Amino acid sequence: MSVPETPRTFTATTTAAEVVDGVDLHGRRAVVTGASSGIGVETARALASAGADVTLAVRNTAAGDRVAARLTADLPPESGKLTVARLDLADRSTVAAFVADWQGPLHILVNNAGVMAPSEITRTPDGREQQFGVNHLGHFALTTGLHPALAAANGARIVSVSSTGHLFSPVVFDDLDYRFRPYDPWTSYGQSKTANILFAVAAAERWAADGITANALMPGNIADTNLARHMDMQQVEAFIASGELALPPQKTVEQGAATSVLLAAAPTVAGVSGRYFEDGAEAEPVTERAGAVGGVAPYALDRDNAARLWTVSEALVA
Repeated sequence: MSVPETPRTFTATTTAAEVVDGVDLHGRRAVVTGASSGIGVETARALASAGADVTLAVRNTAAGDRVAARLTADLPPESGKLTVARLDLADRSTVAAFVADWQGPLHILVNNAGVMAPSEITRTPDGREQQFGVNHLGHFALTTGLHPALAAANGARIVSVSSTGHLFSPVVFDDLDYRFRPYDPWTSYGQSKTANILFAVAAAERWAADGITANALMPGNIADTNLARHMDMQQVEAFIASGELALPPQKTVEQGAATSVLLAAAPTVAGVSGRYFEDGAEAEPVTERAGAVGGVAPYALDRDNAARLWTVSEALVA
């Protein structure tokens, strides 16, 4: 008599490669946004190593081509194919072009790209505050545009890369773009990361009948990433020293990509939807930010908030 396989346990130190060990993604197609640096590269590497054909959706296609060439040279021959496509989430026209160019089913969409805490307020070409515009609205337009392709996959997974930073702010519906309140890089970042979670909650409910699952995650505190390219590091250091910013232990890029890959590919989470994960497991709820280095705020999983954000977002990207 065969012995049932023991369910695998993933932790903060698990790597993306360990998550896909033994997973077969041949015949699957994936898109990873922001896959020219950081955890996006490692997410693409892991999915391709398991056999998925992966599109690197990037602002800088030259950088994407270099990454694709490097990964192709490193990956085993049976790996999936890597391609590069232009996508600037701040530019609605490139999102529309990406959607128009996509043909056939899409099995995995990892909404990974983002911007973090620019010290001065910046707006997208259509007037949105940059972090909300890029981190949420750009991905919202992309994902809703790709909905037919996701529905055609018969079991597609959407992965929304959020952050513990969501604890800095709920979505402030009456002032999404900081037209009335003073701009703050951290509450702005927090609002956009809360929006990433709420999007997964809403998509999980709206698209369940299409066989689509959607989940959000915190990748971890990863030093080697391009996410912080707009940040004033002196300001960050002062913020940490003040106790306002609490950080979990640092991870490598390979460890940081693990939870994204778990939600994108692991059999253990098949059918799981509308949840928030960190360190390879579903996060525990927290009731206040003070001292918290993990967990999920109730407002980020609130279904009414999620439905309201969806309606607002539809109007903003129309």
